Amino acid sequence: MVSSMSSLGEVLYLSRLEVEKLSIPVREVIQVVEEAFREKAEGRVEMPPKPGIHPRKDAFIHAMPAYISKMGAAGAKWVSGFPGNPERGLPYILGLLILNDPETGIPICVMDCTWITAKRTGAATALAAKHLAKQDATVLGVLGCGVQGRSNLEALMVVCKNLEEVRAYDVDRGSLDSYTNEMADQHGVKIVPVESPRRAVDHCDIVITAGPILRHPKPVIEASWFKNGGFTCPLDFDSYWKPEAIHSMDKFCTDDTDQLKYYKELGYFSGTPHVYAELSELVSDKKPGREDPAERIMCMNLGLAIEDMATAHLIYQKAEKAGIGTRLPL
Repeated sequence: MVSSMSSLGEVLYLSRLEVEKLSIPVREVIQVVEEAFREKAEGRVEMPPKPGIHPRKDAFIHAMPAYISKMGAAGAKWVSGFPGNPERGLPYILGLLILNDPETGIPICVMDCTWITAKRTGAATALAAKHLAKQDATVLGVLGCGVQGRSNLEALMVVCKNLEEVRAYDVDRGSLDSYTNEMADQHGVKIVPVESPRRAVDHCDIVITAGPILRHPKPVIEASWFKNGGFTCPLDFDSYWKPEAIHSMDKFCTDDTDQLKYYKELGYFSGTPHVYAELSELVSDKKPGREDPAERIMCMNLGLAIEDMATAHLIYQKAEKAGIGTRLPL
């Protein structure tokens, strides 16, 4: 039992730059996120739907708690998404993550969550693609060339070995130009900037949409744009996809059915099809993924706290080993 405030010890603080300095390969993030989903499939995680507040239109600040017993990873992410931030020169996503000692509840680490959110989201997309995209997929469409457009391409390159071309679209020409140049250099794939959302969807084997999350979106992607045999993972809910396009899918998956229902109660999603499978069921082989080359498949990933805790636990372990971070008294 803790007998005095002085015996609480110290908490490790990791800034965004310190998290990035660890240079953790995305392959390792995919591995720990996959393990987290396997634990979820066996009912060995605790993860309530994320509550939030909404100070501005289409903005959110969410609390995302989770516990993964096998990893000893417990904590919560306090994360915000403000669509107006890029105009202020600020990231759309910002926040902090706290890890707790699961034995005592004492906070052991506080870290910036920007890198975590980007990498774990890409990891979840990669896991979905591993089970739902065609193995010979060669063309990727990316709508939204910000942080997620980058991190998802990085993760997909790990599991989709045949990717050769990326058709990229963004409403901001500067973002599109920088994405085109930087991603071609980093990943050695052909990046083709396109002038419309349709050209980033037509004939693509995989489509990623990564715009702002909107409660009342004005989607543009139509069912006829999406090819038979295609796989798509919207990171921005239904902001890009028209309801009839979503309902045209042969299989509609999600990372968590309870969270999907929760968001629908909050007013998101004008209508979604019956959920065929959760990502945890696919990862653990409890349900088959792609069964037909012509299947049209969507995985509506909402972003789960278990992904954050698994990634943060990995970061904490590596930071401790490397001696990175600032120790603050509790």
